[in-house]
Parts: sequence; C-alpha cells; structure tokens
Amino acid sequence: MFPGCNMFRSTTIYQRVDPMPYVSIPTLHAPTTRLTFPSPSSPFLFRHKPVSLFTSSSSFFSFTSPPRSTMLHCDPLVSDIFATAISGVAALSFLKLWQETAERGIFDQKLNRKLVHISIGLIFMLCWPLFSTENTASFFAALIPGVNIIRMLVTGLGIMKDEATVKSMSRFGDYRELLKGPLYYAATITLASIVYWRTSPISIAAICNLCAGDGMADIVGRRFGRGKIPYNKEKSYAGSIAMASAGFLASTAYMWYFSSFGYIEGSWNLVLRFLLVSTVTAFVESLPISTEFDDNLTVPLTSILLGRVIF
Repeated sequence: MFPGCNMFRSTTIYQRVDPMPYVSIPTLHAPTTRLTFPSPSSPFLFRHKPVSLFTSSSSFFSFTSPPRSTMLHCDPLVSDIFATAISGVAALSFLKLWQETAERGIFDQKLNRKLVHISIGLIFMLCWPLFSTENTASFFAALIPGVNIIRMLVTGLGIMKDEATVKSMSRFGDYRELLKGPLYYAATITLASIVYWRTSPISIAAICNLCAGDGMADIVGRRFGRGKIPYNKEKSYAGSIAMASAGFLASTAYMWYFSSFGYIEGSWNLVLRFLLVSTVTAFVESLPISTEFDDNLTVPLTSILLGRVIF
C-alpha cells in the first residue's frame, strides 16, 4: 500500500460486564476487533468513475467490478506519469530491437519494416490499462505516439538524420518516406488514443486492422500471393485473406483483454461486428485506391468510418 492509501483501520472495543454476585472487582471480556471502512467520500479511497458499456443481448465475457481508477499509484496524476514512462520504455525497447535487426541485416528490409509495423502499436495498446480513469489519461497515453509524429516530421524533412529509423521504417531507404506511411501510422494511434480510447471498439478495430491486419497482408502476400486479384494485380487473395483474418483475431483478442479490466463488455454481437470491419477494411485495402494513396491512411480511415456506423 502507498502512504496515505490505507483502505481500512482497526478499532478496539471493550465491553464492560456487570459484576457477578459477591465479587467486588468487575470482569472485562477480552478485547474484540472490528473492521471499519471509511465512507465512500473518503479521499484515501481509489474512486471509481462510471464507465459506459456497450450493451448486447448475449454476453461473451462478464466481469463483476468496474475498472480500478488507478493501478500504479493512488494519486491519478502520479499513476499516469508512471504509466507513460512504462509505456514509452516498452515501445522504445521494441523499436530499438527492430532498429538493431535492420542494422545487422538479420531480416529483409521489407520484412523488418512490417515487424515494426505490427508490434509497436499492439505493444503500446497493451499498456493502456496502466493509465487511470481520469479524463486526462488518454492525453498522457497519446504523448508516446505524439512524440513519434514529431520524429517522423523532423527526420522526413531532413532536419535531423536518423539512419536507424529510416532503415527500419522505410521501404527503399529514403528518409522522405517517413512523411507518408510512418507518419500516418503514428497519427492514427494518437487519434485513437485521444478520441476513442480503450472504452471504444473503434480504437481496437482501427489499431488492430492497421497493425496486425495490414502488416500480415504484406508478409503473407509476398510469400504466398501468386493468385492476384483481378481488379488490382499488385494485391493477392492470400494477402487480403491474411489481412482480414489477422485484423479480426487481433480485434477479438483485445476485446477480451479490455473486457477483463472492465472497460468494455465483450459479446458475440461485437465479435461479428469486428469481423465485418476487418473484412470490409481488407477489401478496401485491395482496391487500387490503396495503391495510389497509402494503406496506412486508407485502412484506419475505413475502420473508423465503418466503426462509427456499426458500433
């Protein structure tokens, strides 16, 4: 327990008993201990804020208590600072790992880029339960991808040189590529954190289809994509199926993950909606428009726009 965060105190109660006949000294029972809890208005309690849940006719997961308002410290501000630091270290550690593999040439550059693409956003979203239920918590979380937006801008504009980042995130080793796909990627996660956060399935769908879905589409499509889609020869059936499957499975997994903390209510109805979003997003990604623009832009936009309609 942290100082000032005691949840209960003990009170000793003595009961006096009338003296027995012919006994001049009163007899006392042994002291008994009773636990007393502070009132709900006590400043030392972790206060719970109401969370709006998505209702459905068939519950997929159930939980018995609302999410804890803080996890790392009883003071929400301190807890969010700790959560930001932990989340930043986790994301930076994976980024440094992929930068190292790119420098050593362990993976093909395109594969290494997609490993960054898949892992960073999903690892960051795993850390969301660390943040408090205060309204400012999402802004603390958004600081991490927000810093990456600045990095993409200063590196992509040539203001700062960062060869490790260019090698790990670009397709052809051109620093100006960071102003497109990687910048859209960081902006999507920042937007999902601030606007939708962990109580909305829209943020889950947008990030999972962007990270897991789009990432697996490229990896599988390059290796097994012999059968090309008629309306876009640059896309394959294998890649589109892999994208829809990976985006859907990741979305369902994170639905379970956040429902276990009490942020949303998982249901079979919600699972079917995630399947629809992932399928439509994979179809849009297979269209020529995703080749002309950047799929890091079209994929999250499709997930968000469709999600606003069906969630």
